[in-house]
This record gives sequence, structure tokens and C-alpha cells, in this order.
Amino acid sequence: MAVGRVRGVLEPAVAEYEARVAHYWKFDVVEVDAGTGRGGRAEPARVMAAEAERILARIPDGAELWALTREGRPMDSSALARELGERQLRAAPPLVLALGGAFGFDPAVLRRATRQLSLSSMTLPHEMARLVLVEQLYRAGTILRNEPYHKGDR
Repeated sequence: MAVGRVRGVLEPAVAEYEARVAHYWKFDVVEVDAGTGRGGRAEPARVMAAEAERILARIPDGAELWALTREGRPMDSSALARELGERQLRAAPPLVLALGGAFGFDPAVLRRATRQLSLSSMTLPHEMARLVLVEQLYRAGTILRNEPYHKGDR
């Protein structure tokens, strides 16, 4: 789940990796509108609250939520693959990975999340974060199938 859409030069790359991810995982992309509105200065608390309503309303009943935040726990590619593989073996409930908007997540979303995961301690543009996330999901699939894409530790 992502707040906002991917536009610009990264749009084709994100679309490519989203298509690749679907070869390994049951995968749906849900985009919710950013709470910023048009023009003017946005009030961060109001924006985050509006986004939280939209995010929480779209999470399926029983699904687990992981919020992608800069403050979250880092996880390397192999660890992500192991975690996702274990979830499959346990027939765990659906997993929602959520990317927030420009101001981050409202506390209501973070309370609902069972895990906060970090893609980087650096601030990434939304489109870049989305590309990194879908590439890592694709990489996790190749790791679990022992395919040659991943060159790091297994």
C-alpha cells in the first residue's frame, strides 16, 4: 500500500519490478490519495490523519501491517527473504507493506502495525522508496528459489 502514485522517470522501473514481484508472490498494489490537497501549505497532522483513515480503511480484515519508516528496524535482503518464506510456510495472514506520505505515518497507523521496517536511515523520495521496496520483494523471491539474481549472502 502506498500513499500517492509513482510519476516521472521511475514509473517504468517501478512497474517493471511490480510485474516481476507477481511471479513470486500474490501481489496487489493499493494506492491511497495523499492528504495534501491542492495548493497552499498543508498542515502535517491533518494530512497524516487523513492518510491514516484511507490506509486503515484499505487493510483487509486479519491482515498484518508492516509500516516502512526511516525509524524502523533495518533488515537485509536475505533476512527479508527468510521472513517472507517463513510466513508462506506458516500460511500466515496477508501482509500489507505500507509506504507513507510526505510527513510519514499518523500514530494510528503505527499502532496498527506489527512491525516498522526501514529501507534506509536516509530520507528517500516516495518514488525511490517504492522502487527499492518492490526490488527487494523481487530479490526475496529469487533468493528463496535460489535463482542467480542475488549476489550477496544467502
